[in-house]
Amino acid sequence: MPPPQTELELDDLLSTPTEAVVEAMRDLDGDVLVLGVSGKMGPSLARLARRASEAAGTRRRIIGAGRFSRPDTRQLLDRAGVETIACDLLADSGFDALPRVENVLYLVGQKFGTAAEPTRMWATNAYLSGAAMQRFPEARWVVLSTGNVYAMSPAGGSGATEADSLGPVGDYAVSALARERIVEFFSRHSHTSAAVLRLNYAIELRYGVLRDIADRVYRREPLDLSMGWVNLIWQRDANARILAALAHAASPPLVLNLTGDKVSIRELAHRFGGIWGIEPRFTGAESDTALLSDPSRSYRLFGPPEVSVEQMIEWVAGWVAAGGRSLELPTHFEERHGRF
Repeated sequence: MPPPQTELELDDLLSTPTEAVVEAMRDLDGDVLVLGVSGKMGPSLARLARRASEAAGTRRRIIGAGRFSRPDTRQLLDRAGVETIACDLLADSGFDALPRVENVLYLVGQKFGTAAEPTRMWATNAYLSGAAMQRFPEARWVVLSTGNVYAMSPAGGSGATEADSLGPVGDYAVSALARERIVEFFSRHSHTSAAVLRLNYAIELRYGVLRDIADRVYRREPLDLSMGWVNLIWQRDANARILAALAHAASPPLVLNLTGDKVSIRELAHRFGGIWGIEPRFTGAESDTALLSDPSRSYRLFGPPEVSVEQMIEWVAGWVAAGGRSLELPTHFEERHGRF
């Protein structure tokens, strides 16, 4: 695949369906509602669902609901054939405008800034999941969670599996676990089919762990090594798995790690530095544990991600060197104490 040169090309790449996604949408019954569509992953997910449905020759509504604090996001989706609904689910009438659908992709959540406003974060991450499931008890659900629900894993291992005990650190991670527990309760109580996907970390060229590392290397800023390893997955591969997971929704919910291979922060920095002829600068040293997830179970279901870490590195390096836009939203991947 040629590297995207413009944001238009990048958005097109992120929403181009693979044959596996087309097959998944061909086999799926009913309309699809993306709750929280106006976040970082939602627009490309909704467009991917729209394009895959069209390629499959399947007539269905793809509906995106969100607050749309940026009007251009809604315009992008409208032009792509995604029906949009502006709503605040925390408002008294937040759910009133939402139609009944057969499939719900739940991307609602709040991570950054939560240390300063924990009550809104708890309402968003925990309460709303139950309210939404009560609104659509007969739908199939895919609920996005986070790998932050796990405790730190030995850095030399392959990461936490879905069967491992959990150990969330900080309000954000604990509220994300509360969301999972509430989803499981309503799934069991109402026999609602659901899948819970624990994501870390989705990558695109304007945002993500690779962009954070690349920016620091390019600017010759020191890079904190205290979280010495991370998992990475290209955003389209993550979204493709979200759509494919609808076919595996169950009661009680299926739980999957939504991620890719483990990589070293130090090695990533040296890879960028080698491309640009810059010697990376570091601060601190690698701890013997890191927030890591084992992707084996999702690989068995969906195969490995199509875009490799090496491909992502090359794309991000070219984008940064060309002055490509950043969303200016640091991931804080190095945070070990749960303060976001």
